[in-house]
Amino acid sequence: MRIVLATSNAGKLREFRALLEPLAIEVQPLSDFTTQSVDETGLSFVENAILKARFAARAAGLPALADDSGLEVDALRGAPGIHSARYAGPGATDQANNEKLLEAMRGIERARRQARYRCVLAFMRWDTDPFPLICQASWEGIIVETPRGCGGFGYDPLFELPGRGLTAAELPPEEKNRLSHRGRALQELVQRLEQEMKPLGALT
Repeated sequence: MRIVLATSNAGKLREFRALLEPLAIEVQPLSDFTTQSVDETGLSFVENAILKARFAARAAGLPALADDSGLEVDALRGAPGIHSARYAGPGATDQANNEKLLEAMRGIERARRQARYRCVLAFMRWDTDPFPLICQASWEGIIVETPRGCGGFGYDPLFELPGRGLTAAELPPEEKNRLSHRGRALQELVQRLEQEMKPLGALT
C-alpha cells in the first residue's frame, strides 16, 4: 500500500516510515508531488489534520495521512498548542522554538511545569472522503530547564518523562515510537484500518 504523508518535517517522516514499514505501507512525503502547502487555518488539531490530509490526497491522488500535533504547557494555558511548529514565528527552527519556550517558563517551579504532547491523525482514502479516520493520543511530561539528548525533534530535548528521568530526546527511537503520542495514535489507526479491511477480504 502506498500513501502520502502530509508533512515536510523530516523527523515526522522518519518516525512514520519506521512505524509503518512492518505493515508493508510505503510512505511518500508530500514534497514528492507538490511544493505547495495548505494554510493551517483550523482552530484545533483535528481541523488542521483534516485540512492537511485533504490537500495531500488531492495533490498526490493517493490515500493521505496527516498528523497535527503539538505541545501543551499547563502554566502557559495550553500554549504553544496548535502553533507549536511556529511558536517563535513562521519558519522557526526547533532551536528557536525551544529557546522561546524556555524563556516563557523562566522562574516557574518544577511542580508547575506539567505539559503534554498531543497528536491527531487524519487518514483520508481520497480527497473528498466524507468519513476520514481520526485517531488521537497524548503523552504526559514535564518541561525541564535545560535541553538534554540529541534524538527526536521539536521540543523533545525539553520534554521529560515522569518517573524515567529521561527526555524524549534521550530515548532510543524504538522506545519513543512505542510510547509517544504519535506512536500510540498510529497504533490505533492501524487497528482501525485492519478492521475496515476485514469485511472486504471476506468478500474476495
